[in-house]
Amino acid sequence: MTWRGFASDNYAGVHPEVLDAIVRANAGHAVAYGDDDETSRLGELVRDHFGAHAEVFPVFNGTGANVVALQAICRPWESVICADTAHVNVDEGGAPEKVGRLKLWTTPTEDGLLTPEAIDVHAVRFGDVHRAQQAVVTVTQSSELGTAYSVEQLGTLVEHVHSLGMKVHLDGARLANAAAGLGVELRAITTDVGVDIVSLGATKNGAMGAEAVVVLDNSLLHAVPYLRKTSMQLASKMRFVSAQLSALLTDDLWRRNAQHANEMAQRLLEGARSVPGVRIARRVDANAVFAILPRDVTARLQKRYRFYEWDEHTGEVRWMCAWDTTPEDVDDFVSALAEEMRV
Repeated sequence: MTWRGFASDNYAGVHPEVLDAIVRANAGHAVAYGDDDETSRLGELVRDHFGAHAEVFPVFNGTGANVVALQAICRPWESVICADTAHVNVDEGGAPEKVGRLKLWTTPTEDGLLTPEAIDVHAVRFGDVHRAQQAVVTVTQSSELGTAYSVEQLGTLVEHVHSLGMKVHLDGARLANAAAGLGVELRAITTDVGVDIVSLGATKNGAMGAEAVVVLDNSLLHAVPYLRKTSMQLASKMRFVSAQLSALLTDDLWRRNAQHANEMAQRLLEGARSVPGVRIARRVDANAVFAILPRDVTARLQKRYRFYEWDEHTGEVRWMCAWDTTPEDVDDFVSALAEEMRV
């Protein structure tokens, strides 16, 4: 039985062009652990999108990408500044702490986006042996709250972090959605604003299971191959991971998928906003819609559609759209929402 949900863009299937790429990669033998033609081709595509000095390291999942990238920057006594809502803080099961052995300094934000002032809360006591030394700020683009940094905001933030002697990691699980929403290329919100290292998401944007660490600061290159291996993120048959990433970076598939998901979120926003009693909680910059519903409405609606209750205290819920969400999916969901609100 086929069913549709709005819980996560991870619920979506694999884009046919990605599946075709996997099938094409499944021809004959190929050298293992990344010394294959498909991974070489991926390297060329990544340099096309991120700049001539970019180097890519495919991994299995976003948590692995984040842990590897942050470890590449931090020495054992160093630490990470992030938003309190950052995925690395609230949704990775403590992996940065348990696997990466990284101290996280969390700072509150109103909309999921860090500011220089928010960073300065923890950018203190440099040189104090009693404090885990801040080495990196991780920003999420788009954020866990569905918001996106503008190019100007991100540039200002990176410049401030660098002025403090720290580096910038960008968690780009939904980087494609942010770039599509802003109408810019991937490098415009990474390389061109001075980001040092990127976790490049693909699974949420139509891949079967593929992410990557993209190194933009070559001083970090020496560490990543070893950290990827010791973090259990080195694929033996890497050609199949690389093929998925290559497919998304070819002919702007990444943008087509992300743009569609974003457009469906806008359609959902407008539909939900028209339902009496529904309160939209946040602005919609990418493919997530946040709303506040009566608790009983949420409970009934969840019996018909899968979605997450985001904040149990306020009744806030999150609805995600994906590359394969259809206008009919959205309209049916809005109709169901209206029905439950009238009960």
